[in-house]
Amino acid sequence: MQDAPQFQSPHSIDLTETFDAIVVGSGAAGGMAAHALTVHGLRVLMLEAGRHVDTTKTLKSTEWPYEHPRQGYMPPDTYVLSNEDYKKHNPPYAKTFGRYTNVMNWQQWGEGPDYTKDLFVNEHEHPYTGTKFSWVRARALGGKTNVWGRLALRLSDYDFKAASRDGYGVDWPISYADVAPYYDKVDRYLGISGVVENLPWLPDSIYQRPMKLNDGEVHVREVLSRSGRVLTPFRLGVTTDGLQHNKYRHRCMGRGACQRRVGGCDIHAAFDSPTGLIYPAFDTGRLVVRPNSTVHEVTLDPKTNRATGVGFIDSESRKSYTAKAKVVVLGASTLESTRIMLNSKSRLYPEGIANSSGHLGRNLSEHVMGPRVEGFYKPRVGGERRNEDGRPGGFYIPRFQNLDAATRSKDFIRGFGLEGASGQEMFPEQAVLLPGFGRDYKRKVRDHAPATFYMYGLGEVLPRYENRVALDPKVKDTFGIPVLRFNYKHGDNEEKMCRAMTASMQEIFEASGLEITKVSGDRLVEGSSVHEVGTARMGADPKTSVLNPFLQSHDVRNLFVVDGAGFVSAGCQNPTWTILALAWRASDHLADELKKGNI
Repeated sequence: MQDAPQFQSPHSIDLTETFDAIVVGSGAAGGMAAHALTVHGLRVLMLEAGRHVDTTKTLKSTEWPYEHPRQGYMPPDTYVLSNEDYKKHNPPYAKTFGRYTNVMNWQQWGEGPDYTKDLFVNEHEHPYTGTKFSWVRARALGGKTNVWGRLALRLSDYDFKAASRDGYGVDWPISYADVAPYYDKVDRYLGISGVVENLPWLPDSIYQRPMKLNDGEVHVREVLSRSGRVLTPFRLGVTTDGLQHNKYRHRCMGRGACQRRVGGCDIHAAFDSPTGLIYPAFDTGRLVVRPNSTVHEVTLDPKTNRATGVGFIDSESRKSYTAKAKVVVLGASTLESTRIMLNSKSRLYPEGIANSSGHLGRNLSEHVMGPRVEGFYKPRVGGERRNEDGRPGGFYIPRFQNLDAATRSKDFIRGFGLEGASGQEMFPEQAVLLPGFGRDYKRKVRDHAPATFYMYGLGEVLPRYENRVALDPKVKDTFGIPVLRFNYKHGDNEEKMCRAMTASMQEIFEASGLEITKVSGDRLVEGSSVHEVGTARMGADPKTSVLNPFLQSHDVRNLFVVDGAGFVSAGCQNPTWTILALAWRASDHLADELKKGNI
């Protein structure tokens, strides 16, 4: 596995050059755009707001808590927001915790491990306002892919054509057949682990070796199969067989702390954008990478109605710069790309660039989560200890609601999936629920540790026109850039879906003979899924959409938005693999149109 390449000094980059494309953002979307465009021979400038953090050195996935001066936790001047904080307080959240120098966004039940301190924003410097929302924002090369949850799922025509099935909202202007070839390309280039199940509503990928289900998971899989439901190993954006074409990544060896950390992989078996996409693109000699570059607007020539480049602020010196390109590609994450567009005001677009439809910032969607059931698979009580938290994932139970007349719910539309895991962990969460004290209690925890079993739900949030973000007219971030104001809430469909999640998980536990120790039907605060999509949705009609089916602006032909902003709906599947596929598809279209002289 090769070390990270050395990028040139930001101040040695010639910003008088007109690049073929500027890519804003370096996560899944920006990284894929950089990869695909350089493959086509384009010269690309990538602008990332955060630093270049070499996660090979910082993640330390085999580090034990006792090897760290604070047992792996954040410095005392840092506070990590919890779900309770988001529910109790209103944004801007940092104002409530003024005694802390650094206030960071929610991270997997508020764990806040030390190695993430270089990856996420300080809420003091980057506030937002409006309704309650857990907005997780990364500021580092690779964005949230440095620590993402690794679940790599495809959408299907049950999602792309959901409106035709249940009458709510609008269909995507594309179908699964349009995206399938790009899902295949992503699978082969980045690597994915899983098992073929032949489910029309959850299409299979081209898999490498799957993770092994343990005893309890195999048992529940067998029980569910009797009712036509499926439990499958986590479909992981992880290379388990290795990738001969990538010198920056190693195959998974199952030896890290994947199940007890927020995320991240220091051998990069789990996909991350730097090692999977950006470093290989940089090696072509056609990619220029400038970290610490906070883009605040897309510049426009009002005479030609073409984007000319971007304006940005150096995050360290705070000096302002402009960069020029034939095409601008936004891939800064759904809400940050939307914020840049809303801040890009002109005589032609007084409400934000490419916003003639008025839909920019609207139709915000994500996933609802929170319901959770925990317990024990009793045959494993007192069993042998195993390295099961070295697995990068547990199991996934695909949607089984609203697929046909027989599975139609009378309470809600669309669906949800169930995620979970079981087996040995370094510190089993269920230990705090066991009664006892002293030596007997410790023995009980050791005996029950191999038997732990948990499950939680993740469901589709319906896109609603009134769920939106806009610019706050008064509040600005540390660079003087207007911040987003949220007007977003879950609705009745999500509440009823959460009740169904809870009931379904209890039924599965009971049918499988699992001992239940905890049932929580509480919905996490809005935004907790970290799966925001839809604020610049694609469509065939420029009056009701911002982008065309290739994620190209209807209004400004040389502006593309390749992250989750272009989604029409969220589905109930994690979005990363779809973002990657759509970004690759859009980039191929961009390169083809540029060569033809159409943009």
